[in-house]
Amino acid sequence: MREKIRELGKDTAIYGISTIVGRFLGFLLVPFYTHFISPGAMGIYTNIYAYLAFLNIVFIYGMDAAFMKYSSLAEAEEKKNTFSTAYLTVVLTTLLLTAVLFLLRHPFIRLMEVPVQYTKLVYYTLFILLFDTLALIPFANLRLERKAKKFALIKLGNILLNLALNLLFFIKFHMGIEAIFAANLIASAATFLALVPEIRARLCFSIQGPLFRRMLRFGLPYLPASLASIMIQVIDRPIVLAKTNLETLGLYQTGHKLGIFMMLVVSMFQYAWQPFFLNNAREKNAKEIFAKVMTLFVVAASLLWVVVSLFIDIAAAFEFAPGRSLIEKSFLPGLVVVPVILLAYLFNGIYVNLWAGLYIQEKTKYFPLVTGAGALVNVAANLLLIPRLGIMGAALAILASYVVMSASLFCFTRKIYPIPYEYGKLAKIMAAILVTGLAYYYLLFRVGLNLWHRFILLAGFILLLFILQVVKKEDVRHLRALLPVRK
Repeated sequence: MREKIRELGKDTAIYGISTIVGRFLGFLLVPFYTHFISPGAMGIYTNIYAYLAFLNIVFIYGMDAAFMKYSSLAEAEEKKNTFSTAYLTVVLTTLLLTAVLFLLRHPFIRLMEVPVQYTKLVYYTLFILLFDTLALIPFANLRLERKAKKFALIKLGNILLNLALNLLFFIKFHMGIEAIFAANLIASAATFLALVPEIRARLCFSIQGPLFRRMLRFGLPYLPASLASIMIQVIDRPIVLAKTNLETLGLYQTGHKLGIFMMLVVSMFQYAWQPFFLNNAREKNAKEIFAKVMTLFVVAASLLWVVVSLFIDIAAAFEFAPGRSLIEKSFLPGLVVVPVILLAYLFNGIYVNLWAGLYIQEKTKYFPLVTGAGALVNVAANLLLIPRLGIMGAALAILASYVVMSASLFCFTRKIYPIPYEYGKLAKIMAAILVTGLAYYYLLFRVGLNLWHRFILLAGFILLLFILQVVKKEDVRHLRALLPVRK
């Protein structure tokens, strides 16, 4: 088992290089933006990218997941046909959808509530969408072939180019909010060009009709499921805008972005986890391996949650120059939502862990039900809580939706592909998180949270894990096995 977990850990670490660096540099751009654009402009950027997230899902319509499924089953001589069928259909539909959106750009702009002076940003968005979609199948192929280093290298190139162009366009050319979109477009186009050799090596300009239909049957359930999933991630932005104003949306986006630390852990794990469980599903002890991975993930994620929750506002308010804090002071009130956002993404990680059963048994038809339930809870909670609690209401809505999704998916997988999870340990970790979270917000709002309080809460959380016997010697050995470095 330890060798299998080490294999997952190695790939996770390599994917993590690009993910961690990318998210960290993205995190650095948040304070950078706060010094160059207003909360209102931040709200516009946030709103457009929320729609971009929805369109990304529509443009790929589950074909990346279908490709990974059928390519993992294909014999060596069939892999080119599998790649070509998936990729060529995505190219054709992407060009068609881009043309349709361009022709309907004026009602599209009104739908997104983009002020007339920012119309140009929508054109950038369409071409970002085009290049990003054309890169998805090649990136999925790199993951499936376990070319994690090449995957990470191309991703890092995209990230560094995007960062450099942001700095150039903001500082030298004073482009304002347009700089974000221009930098993204150039980086996305460059990434597509970097993947062209991979595409050419696998493309045979042939679409296999029966294979395409099987892929479509497998992948299409991902469209409503993924739309519901992305709705959970971004629908709060338009609702916050509708119920408050652009400035409040800008504050919320800043706090939400700092939940990036948990998001990056989930993302780097997800990149490695999907091919891992597909390739190891036939192992005799596969279910025991999957159960141990769940426990290790939740332990690691909970430790990250408590550290970041307790100290992120201190880091954000740090003054690197007189009167200049890391996050511009007018944006600091948005940080109150960070612990809730982090916890929401922790439950998202649990949801990702639970994917294995439905993938392995080809029961993807249940995903729309699960994500649909989460989306309904999210929208209802946003509409109910934002007028009463403001941005904290939006954060709690995300948390509620991921809890519902995790619980719903667990109910399905328990019947379809039962895995003997370590329920006792998982429950104890959640209890420790609940106690620490309640203590944190009580001190924050009623007493005032000082540095000693933070260290006491941190020590108390870690002590709880030992007292409740969540962490044992056996788990330490597994954690060491998870590290990619061999003795």
